[in-house]
Amino acid sequence: MIRFLVRRIGQSILVLVASSLVVFGLYFVGPGPNQVARTFAGRLATAARIAQIKHELHLDQPLYVQYGHWAWGLLQGNFGYDYYKQQPVGSVIAAAAPATISLVLGAAVIWIVYGVFTGVISAVRSRSLMDRSFTASALFFYSMPTFVLGLSLIWIFAYKLSPVTTFFPFHGYVSFTSNPAQWFQHLILPWLTLALVTAATYTRLTRASMLEVLGEDYIRTARSKGMKENRVITRHALRAALTPVVTLAGLDIGTALGGVIVVETLFGVTGLGWTVIQAINQQDRPVILGITILAATFVVVANLIVDILYAVLDPRVRLY
Repeated sequence: MIRFLVRRIGQSILVLVASSLVVFGLYFVGPGPNQVARTFAGRLATAARIAQIKHELHLDQPLYVQYGHWAWGLLQGNFGYDYYKQQPVGSVIAAAAPATISLVLGAAVIWIVYGVFTGVISAVRSRSLMDRSFTASALFFYSMPTFVLGLSLIWIFAYKLSPVTTFFPFHGYVSFTSNPAQWFQHLILPWLTLALVTAATYTRLTRASMLEVLGEDYIRTARSKGMKENRVITRHALRAALTPVVTLAGLDIGTALGGVIVVETLFGVTGLGWTVIQAINQQDRPVILGITILAATFVVVANLIVDILYAVLDPRVRLY
């Protein structure tokens, strides 16, 4: 198990290094040092300010020196300096990340639990009314664009039901440390919007995987030996069927942590997605660069966690 973990961690580090080289090439090498300094400085920057930023970013030195300083700063948690807002990029990210993490992790719990539960029920009771209902609902939400579902939830709960209840605020974000109750209230509709669209994939994937596993010989053997059906489903079939679900969950969560742009913009959640849209509109290159690196890190770490979960679900994976 230790060798497996060391190997996977080493591979993840190599992927992060390769990702950083690609990002460095796109943001620093491609445009050229003068253009990079001018872009980072802003439209109204003076020639002296541009020269100062060029020196601070080591753009007047060889490429390997530039990359070395930049990569070493990332290892120390230094994402650069936002010259537009006159503050470190790390401060901008630190202010936006809690909202995105709250949104994504809360929605992930909903979509994974609901998707796996409905998928298992659909597989166990294949071709029943419940199976057809869950399959139809999955297809319905899978076909619905995120912004349409979000606007529909706002219209129903924030407008049509507003005389009945005020429990569903639809805009803004309140941090958990400030007020846990308002934090929960403000995230209910964003959670449902993100979870319902995403859960549809998990319902269909879990159902297909469970049906395949339930047809295996070892499942028939367990049943023939008199093992209880609940134990067959939960202990043997579900554990084997979760492998593709874990893969998809790792990719979805890792990608979403980089910023759920549509949902955050729709509900006014000031997370990483909302922040990067503002940075694009303002041509705030350091913030875009910092969030890009952070998003890549989230994806790599999520895939590392998936590899570890593989080893827990299926010990044979540890041999590879």
